[in-house]
Amino acid sequence: MKVDVLESFFDDHRSRFSEETIRSYRLSLNQFFLFCGKNYDEVKATDIRAWLASMEEKGLKKRTIHIKLSGLKSFYQYCMEENLLKKNPAQKVKTPKKDDILPKYLSRRQVAQLQELTRNDFQFRPIIETLYSTGVRVSELLQIKLEDIKWDTRQIWVRKGKGNKERFVLFTHDCAERLKMYLEKRETNSVFLFSNRRGGALHREFIQKNFRNFSKSLDFKVTPHTLRHTFAAHLAEKNMPQSYIQDLLGHVDINSTRIYTRLMEHARKKQYDLYH
Repeated sequence: MKVDVLESFFDDHRSRFSEETIRSYRLSLNQFFLFCGKNYDEVKATDIRAWLASMEEKGLKKRTIHIKLSGLKSFYQYCMEENLLKKNPAQKVKTPKKDDILPKYLSRRQVAQLQELTRNDFQFRPIIETLYSTGVRVSELLQIKLEDIKWDTRQIWVRKGKGNKERFVLFTHDCAERLKMYLEKRETNSVFLFSNRRGGALHREFIQKNFRNFSKSLDFKVTPHTLRHTFAAHLAEKNMPQSYIQDLLGHVDINSTRIYTRLMEHARKKQYDLYH
């Protein structure tokens, strides 16, 4: 019964949730019901609080716990709307406050070190250039198709960003040259900008694994999302208006904006301190 209800929940929200949200919520709900050992209609608020406490004991970040609880709250809200339950066990469970930590980003020197490390990597050098040049999320990068690229104006159409929002992002002349070189050398025929050997989209874990190897070689942590933060910070250092950066990032959540505002203030201060 639980599996059927879960699948109905995801089917009904497929148009509203991004693929990334579905992946995250599915994982969270599976983890919760495995921890709890109860059917969805037997769960009490105390079970949810016990799960939150266990995650805190394991040292999970508050932000991670927040995302996992959001998935559970969304599922139980759905159960109430569908009249599957008389009482929502997640309703009075308070969401832990997020750690208000400034997003980490790379200095220009660190970006140069990453570029140097991957200079002979036929595939990853253009991947890094695209992430840094456009600020796209890794999930968006993997879905870029060749038909989405406007080479003359150096724009990429991000068809389905977070929350299924569309937007255009820009890329640099250097990025364009790297991409053209990569596509000329590539032997695989694919509709995707970055493809596996069979012509399908690259797998997320393949990207993450390579970035973990880069981090070990460089002695500083770098992830695809670090490059997204770096993109925003470096534009802020150049005094690009925040509203423009927000549009390029595809941000709609006011809380995300607040953190990026602080990130930009920090980036500007760092730039100021260099010259004073």
